[in-house]
Amino acid sequence: MSDAIKHECGLAFIRLRKPFSYYQQQYQSVLYGLNKLYLLMEKQHNRGQDGAGVAAVKLNTEPGYPFMYRLRSCAQQPIADLFSQIGKEIDEIEKYQPDIKSHPGLMKGHIPVLGEVMLGHLRYGTQGKNDVQFCHPFIKKNTIPSRNLALAGNFNLVNTEELFSLININPGDFQKQSDLAAMMEVLYHFLIKADEANPGNPSIVHMLKKAMPMFDGGFHFAGITGNGDSFVVRDAHGIRPSYYYINDEIIVAASERAAIRTAFNLEENEVQELMPGTALISMADGSYSIETIVPPQERKACSFERIYFSRGSDEKIYRERIALGYNLSSTVLKAIDYDLKNTIFSFIPNTAETAFYGLIKGAEDYLNEIKIERILSWGNNFNDEKLTEMINRKVRIEKIAIKDVKLRTFITEDASRNEMVQHVYDITYGTVRRNEDTLVVIDDSIVRGTTLKESIIRMLNRLKPKRIIVVSSAPQIRYPDCYGIDMSKMGDFIAFKAAVALLKESGQTHILDEILAKCKELQKVNQLHTENLVRLVYKPFTLEEISNKIAALITPEDINIPVDVIYQTIETLHEACPNNKGDWYFTGNYPTPGGNRVCNKAFINYMEGKDVRGY
Repeated sequence: MSDAIKHECGLAFIRLRKPFSYYQQQYQSVLYGLNKLYLLMEKQHNRGQDGAGVAAVKLNTEPGYPFMYRLRSCAQQPIADLFSQIGKEIDEIEKYQPDIKSHPGLMKGHIPVLGEVMLGHLRYGTQGKNDVQFCHPFIKKNTIPSRNLALAGNFNLVNTEELFSLININPGDFQKQSDLAAMMEVLYHFLIKADEANPGNPSIVHMLKKAMPMFDGGFHFAGITGNGDSFVVRDAHGIRPSYYYINDEIIVAASERAAIRTAFNLEENEVQELMPGTALISMADGSYSIETIVPPQERKACSFERIYFSRGSDEKIYRERIALGYNLSSTVLKAIDYDLKNTIFSFIPNTAETAFYGLIKGAEDYLNEIKIERILSWGNNFNDEKLTEMINRKVRIEKIAIKDVKLRTFITEDASRNEMVQHVYDITYGTVRRNEDTLVVIDDSIVRGTTLKESIIRMLNRLKPKRIIVVSSAPQIRYPDCYGIDMSKMGDFIAFKAAVALLKESGQTHILDEILAKCKELQKVNQLHTENLVRLVYKPFTLEEISNKIAALITPEDINIPVDVIYQTIETLHEACPNNKGDWYFTGNYPTPGGNRVCNKAFINYMEGKDVRGY
């Protein structure tokens, strides 16, 4: 993705179902579970690089001994930092007790994070500051074990303030900035009530059934109570991903199927998807159940997971990204007038590479059809040279763009900053015939268009192509997200800027004022959630008109080479990703009422010149 956006988080959960001595005998390591937690987190590091945390609960501890432990980090490499700290603790103990690893009981007693139930989290900061206090897991402590709770998740809630009021809590400054803090307070409120009803053994199902209907958002979260009960939960629309694996040794859950498969060397069908509205409940005695917590709603699994966020090592995601590129090939071929001889295809590294393969496959299929058609038309009128020339025709591929380093813009002056931004990407010189070749580059999505304008288009211009076509494997991003992606300001979207520019050019800016007035009316009666009024901004224009205006907006004023932009359509997106049809950032079809409220609020903020989040 050329425009960096913060998004998602990663979750890793492990419940050991055997004593530590079993893993020592079976796998020659008391640290089996801890090693697997590290693998699960490392194989999801793409989901969060602002911070990380782990929590563990030890079962059947003696009274007076610690049973819950948490460690968090916001270091530059937080996963490595966490497990380095854990490794140092083990090394220190081994200095005094060299054979401790052969004594599972002693290891459990001396290594704080060595518990039977473990929870790991990777954070991308969509809310709050990048500070260790905002890193998950959060914990609530109590002298009664069953009233201790560790909680972490991948989610955004859009009704945080409302949640605090529902349980009569006046949040502090920290709590106001954290939706996990709000979720924790609600869950803990009902955990206490469940423990009061059944002291020492609160019903996790009862707690979740009371709390989950109150959460407006997309979520995948997990928690552990101090007595060893635990849960992994997914929202009713299945917006955020959730997978699990269970055998007689272990219960595992994570945000990505591929992470579980890699960590445990499993086949695809061995890892199950946690269905929308359900929870995986693991009890202190090692038993488990899958429970329906809230009725499942229309499936709206996030399509951005397939386009960009999830690791492409998952075989289904890989095939879907290939399909995204392939589905664009006919539109691209038409745009270049089928002139493959004078067209070079490339991609914006690194996440667009798989869609690029699909785009090339589509172009190659077309070229092969032409080859067959031409050869058949010759009849017997050909020679070896003519046939060889036809067979050897290929789609021209070059690695044009290179994401060299992550440049840190330490210079504050605008002119100098823009100069630095230009060099985020580098180019491969000598790949394009000047003023002769059309250059087609595919990106997985275009959010703000800033990097395209300030870096990529300028960079490609140095090669002096005849024409530049930027292809997006995602549709136009038109609306804010509030379910885990940090896209909440209307003014950030290049598609919105294009629509506003078209309204101004066509003398229709009154539409913006009319939408604002309607939003204000709804806001007065607390009805902003009832309708997405921002759709009216785009209504006067076709998809092509907005794409053309986007192309104009991302072209620097001093560049004369024609630039075009081609987007995926909603229809071909759903064709490529049939099981992830959550598309609210493209269509404005929000799965929960809070989405409409966030969208309308973001528009109000834009019109009033407020550079703040929509929720």
